[in-house]
Amino acid sequence: MATKSKKKPSPKKKTAAAKSRTAKSAKTARTAKRARAAGTDPKRVAAILAKLDEAYPNATCELKHENPFQLLVSTILSAQCTDVRVNQVAETLYKKYPDAKAFAYTTPSELEQEIRPTGFFRNKTKSVMGASKAIIEKFGGQVPRTMEEILTLPGVARKTANVVLGTAYGIASGVVVDTHVLRLSNRLDLTRNEDPKKVEEDLMKIIPREKWIQFSHQLIWHGRRVCQARKPKCIECNMESLCYAKDKTV
Repeated sequence: MATKSKKKPSPKKKTAAAKSRTAKSAKTARTAKRARAAGTDPKRVAAILAKLDEAYPNATCELKHENPFQLLVSTILSAQCTDVRVNQVAETLYKKYPDAKAFAYTTPSELEQEIRPTGFFRNKTKSVMGASKAIIEKFGGQVPRTMEEILTLPGVARKTANVVLGTAYGIASGVVVDTHVLRLSNRLDLTRNEDPKKVEEDLMKIIPREKWIQFSHQLIWHGRRVCQARKPKCIECNMESLCYAKDKTV
C-alpha cells in the first residue's frame, strides 16, 4: 500500500511565516529600544541628579587622606575592603610611612603586616610599593595628574585613577564605578551593562561632565546608606518614584 507523501508548504506560506517572525523581532527590538530610551531620557536623568543633590549636597570621598599620594594608597587598599577598615589602618600607616619613598623602599613583609586587615595584603603590598617606586623614579615624587600617566602605575586601574584625579585634583577624567555605582546604575536603569568599563562609558554619555565627580560620590553614599545590596530601604529613598527596579521593597 502506497504511503501518502507529506505536502510541502508552499513558497507563499514560507514567506508569510518568515515575515511574521521578522515583524515580531522588529517589535521586540522597538520595545527594548523604547524601554532603554525611557531609562536614560535626559529629563529622567536630570531628575535623578536633582534628587541626589537634594539628598547628598556635600557627598565626598570617605577615605581619609591629607594628600594625593595618601589617597592613592588608600584607594588601592580599599579593593574588596570597606572604607571604614582602610581608615582604621591608615591612622597608623601614614605615620610610619609618611611619603612615597618610605613605602617604596620598606621591607615587603613589614608592610604586609601593616595592611593585613584590608585583605589581599600580599598583592596590595606589591601594588603600593610598585606605584611608590614609579612615582619617585618617573614622576618626581608626585602623583600624576593625567589618566594616561596614572594608569601606568602598578595596581592602578580606571576606578582608582578616577578617585584620585577627581577627589585630589578635581579633574573629571571619568566616572568612578565601584560596587555601589555598578549596582545602583543598573537598578536605576542608567545602564544595562555589568562590566565596569562599559558602565562607565554609558554613564559618561548621559551624565554632564561637570557632574561626573560629584555623581559618583553621591551614588556611593546612597548605596551605603539607602540602596543597599540585599535589602534596599526603598521607603527611605527620595528617588523611589523614579525607580522601577525589580527588587524594590515597596
